[in-house]
Amino acid sequence: MGIDLTGSATALLRKIREKTISAVDLLETQIQRIESLNPKINGVVFTDVDQARTRAKAADEATRNGEWWGPLHGLPMTVKDAFEVEGMVSTGGSSKWKDHIPDRHSDAVQRLVDAGAIIFGKTNVPSLSDDFQTYNELYGTTNNPWDHTRTPGGSSGGAAAALAAGMTPLELGSDIGGSIRIPAHFCGVYGHKPSYGLISMRGHIPPPPGFRNSGDTLSVAGPLARSSADLEVALSVLAGPKTDDCVAWRLALPPPRHKNLKDFRVAVWPDDQHCPIENKIVNTIRKVADQLANSGASVEETHPDFTLEKNNELYWSLLSPVISTSYPKKVIEQLKEILETSSPDDTSPHVQRARFALIPHREWLSANEHRHRLKGKWHQFFQRWDVLICPTTIVTAFKHLQSPRFIERELIVDGETRPYIDLMVWAGLAVNSQLPATNVPVGLDIEGLPVGIQIIGPYLEDRTTIQFGELLERVTDGFVLPL
Repeated sequence: MGIDLTGSATALLRKIREKTISAVDLLETQIQRIESLNPKINGVVFTDVDQARTRAKAADEATRNGEWWGPLHGLPMTVKDAFEVEGMVSTGGSSKWKDHIPDRHSDAVQRLVDAGAIIFGKTNVPSLSDDFQTYNELYGTTNNPWDHTRTPGGSSGGAAAALAAGMTPLELGSDIGGSIRIPAHFCGVYGHKPSYGLISMRGHIPPPPGFRNSGDTLSVAGPLARSSADLEVALSVLAGPKTDDCVAWRLALPPPRHKNLKDFRVAVWPDDQHCPIENKIVNTIRKVADQLANSGASVEETHPDFTLEKNNELYWSLLSPVISTSYPKKVIEQLKEILETSSPDDTSPHVQRARFALIPHREWLSANEHRHRLKGKWHQFFQRWDVLICPTTIVTAFKHLQSPRFIERELIVDGETRPYIDLMVWAGLAVNSQLPATNVPVGLDIEGLPVGIQIIGPYLEDRTTIQFGELLERVTDGFVLPL
């Protein structure tokens, strides 16, 4: 009997436990699919098949002896090449680290391995995970499985593409500007950006290998999958304290607020004049809102007591200093020159980038105080509402756009020219206030491309957004194999 590689990881794990498939057979089938599909997609950029076969055989031997390593026992999977994996080349998409082979796993990968997963490969990222597309000089361009002329998104683009094509059943990504959610939206899969601090980032590149401080107040690690149920399984494995903190604290995430759609109070923010969304995405979100209302949920178009514009301005104040820590001295000098030759009133993207990248620490502290006030508004908002659904980003997957000056790129949205950087505005809603956000695929647009929506929930109530996403599968299409 053949093995279906396009279903959920949960279904595959159940079959391993029921002994109807083996870890070895699943791994070999997975490898065959990669050999068949990956040359055109280029999502998986490195494999260690020999090591994986050895571990798969050990998993099957344990199964025969009635031993279970954990909830991911015997599951072959890949991880984003931003995470260090012991014995595997781990580059972060940068040629600077093309020969970097770690002698230990990143914390998140270690949790996957401890739960029984078999890490057999790496998926592609943009250089230093710094783009909404996925390409680099080491491994080349990753294509969207739905249309090879389009991007799968970034920075977890290889992860989302591999999942959508059935080349891996589960993935580990990271997100500071939509890097889990945007690729999930573009490729039609599920992606969860956890509450900040829920999953350790030690061993993520960037920062450079060997950095001890992995807490930048914004970046998170999280799972991508083909179902919400898979996200829940992965979250239960990945969530927990950093290795150094295990001696002192434990994690007890609350259960989802509700188990039925009719009990959810759903706020909807489908569009905004500050950063307009493609009409077809807005229409899809409103259609989903109608489906939820018809299922008995309480639904209303509303949002927290602040503007998207103010949130975005604050986001850049917090984000840019984090990103600029990896800039070489030459780039910093260029940014200084931009500021010296620009008007204080200039709000063009490249000037804003320079201004926020060089923000003094006292101003960052002030921005951080505003962040906490914003978190307070979200907390108040979620006293009345359980979740907020909104766009993941402004467009569906677009054609490859690899002009060198990232900040000067533009997109056409419903006939209007828009700054490329607008792609991250809606993602910033959850990042700023460190909230959980789950991208869920809800259908296809008129061009046959996936459309996702973003579900934002209360801080540390990650199980609420994931559960809501699972319930949403009952009234929408959910994951669909690329046509």
